[in-house]
Amino acid sequence: MARILIVEDEARIASFVAKGLRSEGHVATVVGDGPAGLDHALSGDFDLMVLDIGLPGLDGFEVLDQLRSQGSRMPVIVLTARDSVTDTVSALEGGADDYMPKPFRFAELIARIRLRLRQAQSGEGGSGTREEVLEAGGVRLDVRTRRATVGDRQVDLSAREFTLAEIFILNAGQVLSREQILDHVWGFAFDPGSNVVDVYVGYLRKKFGAAAITTVRGMGYRFNT
Repeated sequence: MARILIVEDEARIASFVAKGLRSEGHVATVVGDGPAGLDHALSGDFDLMVLDIGLPGLDGFEVLDQLRSQGSRMPVIVLTARDSVTDTVSALEGGADDYMPKPFRFAELIARIRLRLRQAQSGEGGSGTREEVLEAGGVRLDVRTRRATVGDRQVDLSAREFTLAEIFILNAGQVLSREQILDHVWGFAFDPGSNVVDVYVGYLRKKFGAAAITTVRGMGYRFNT
């Protein structure tokens, strides 16, 4: 059983999601505006949040930004009628763990919720217990403050870059396939031909140094210790 916060101003959708979650054995709480959603999310009383973007008071992007800036690692699944690439990227870069456009199938939503809760419990993502400082290959990540340093130099990372760096450092010295990285960092099915992993590895190499990450031909990537 998980405690799930639903921040959604469309009463019909909020009721549908809450009813479905309760039937799965979860405790669901619904709020209908951004400020109330942020207050509830920061209370520490919830294991996961389903967040709409088009909210009164504060939109979902602002809620997400304030939530992450205050150090919360609670898993967030964005659920919204906005399905453009720009909005998807904005949500993910802002710290969302997953993104579902409306209309949606409840079976898919509950599958993604289970994935995020499982990752949080295992320490792979979200709010699960984990080390607060990770270090490998001269790169240091403070997972509480979301700050990264290389040697004595602080580097700015987007939310997605930070998550990718975190997965690499947790598995330093091991080869991670593109499929593993997609699953852990993006959490839902991208086109297998997508080059999103390669692009983000390139971003980290620019910030950490080209030698930080090795391409293992035909297998994936390895973060060097």
